[in-house]
Amino acid sequence: MKITDMHITPIAIVDPPLLNAAGLHAPYALRIIIELVTADNIYGLGEVPGSAKTLQALEAAKDAVIGKDPFQLNAIKQEIYTRFGEEGVEFRGEAPWDQRRQVHVFSALEVACFDLMGKATGRPVVDLLGGRARDRVDFSAYLFYKYEGAGGELGFGADPNATGWAAARQQAALDPDGVVAQAKAMCDEFGFKSIKLKGGAMPPAEETAAMLALREAFGPNVPLRLDPNAIWSVETAIEQGRKLEGILEYYEDPVRGQENMGKVRRALNIPLATNMCTTGFEHLPGSVQHHSEDIILSDHHFWGGLRASLELAAFCSAFGRGLSMHSNSHVGISLAAMAHLAAATPNLTYACDTHYPWQSEEVLVNGRFQFDEGALVISNEPGLGVELDRAKLEELHDQYISCGLTERNDEIEMQKVVPGWKFEAQRW
Repeated sequence: MKITDMHITPIAIVDPPLLNAAGLHAPYALRIIIELVTADNIYGLGEVPGSAKTLQALEAAKDAVIGKDPFQLNAIKQEIYTRFGEEGVEFRGEAPWDQRRQVHVFSALEVACFDLMGKATGRPVVDLLGGRARDRVDFSAYLFYKYEGAGGELGFGADPNATGWAAARQQAALDPDGVVAQAKAMCDEFGFKSIKLKGGAMPPAEETAAMLALREAFGPNVPLRLDPNAIWSVETAIEQGRKLEGILEYYEDPVRGQENMGKVRRALNIPLATNMCTTGFEHLPGSVQHHSEDIILSDHHFWGGLRASLELAAFCSAFGRGLSMHSNSHVGISLAAMAHLAAATPNLTYACDTHYPWQSEEVLVNGRFQFDEGALVISNEPGLGVELDRAKLEELHDQYISCGLTERNDEIEMQKVVPGWKFEAQRW
């Protein structure tokens, strides 16, 4: 079995004006769809966050992939890493999202190879990763402070005819009441059983008040999470954390760096989680040294693929860490890969994050995934179990060209609303 072609298609999907520590989401989120084609005309799909640099890197990787056997992932990985050189965790950057090209490129290609392998063998990807630890993968409601609007051509405007979650998706949420209303609409629509708030956007006391309002609205049996995106000081994180003891399922990245996370963890009786201080295998010794977190959020896009994520899971098992899963603005190819990985990970002990409810467009035949009481049911279809809607892919590629965006820059988008606004690695 040989790969004979590789198609790379950047797309733009509508994204609402969501707030975070780095600023504001643009009206469109960028993704790149990868399609590997074999000599017998089987195709495998991958998806990765989009940027001009990642697009260029994927184009440069074609020669390392075409002609290879998709089952020989070690050889493909070695050639990719040889071509791009070493790229350690210091290249991640200070933003909430990972900016390393190497892990993006290989993770997308690896998922596409697994999709090919599954189709060639007639087995779902979860089986190729070791088999099912579960048939259903739970996801969590992912709340954001936001401005009014649904993104895209609507910009900051609103559709007066929208109802239910579609209406809530475009409404502003800038205070505890708005956050609670958003949570109720999302949980009613998708059946989520746990709730996460993306913090780092409002003064800390306001975000704490929102968590307390969520607890009052949903009661003690709905797990709650708060993620300030590492923008608070140690003192602020401890001060606010003391108000949230007994309230939070976990406290995600209240501060920056493993040593600071360790200080906060020792001061509070709340499990700490991270997607920002322990982000690569080079960080694992420091995780043990500082005991900087109790839970690590995996992400196959940022940890170097599906197999690497299972290696992370083994570390978590050996060193007593819980395991959850990070998300970003994505379509169904990434969601399917996340779900197969989660289904194959025995010690995935928390519901996964997903931005998927905030998106409204899809590149798959049969349209968007449907959640069943907050979970995705893993099918027995070969590979990822998804097929590409080529007309929709072309439409979203045209949208990419017309929107004019080439990278994610939440600071620039925020400056359109608040002139002169600047990202600060520690704001409060």
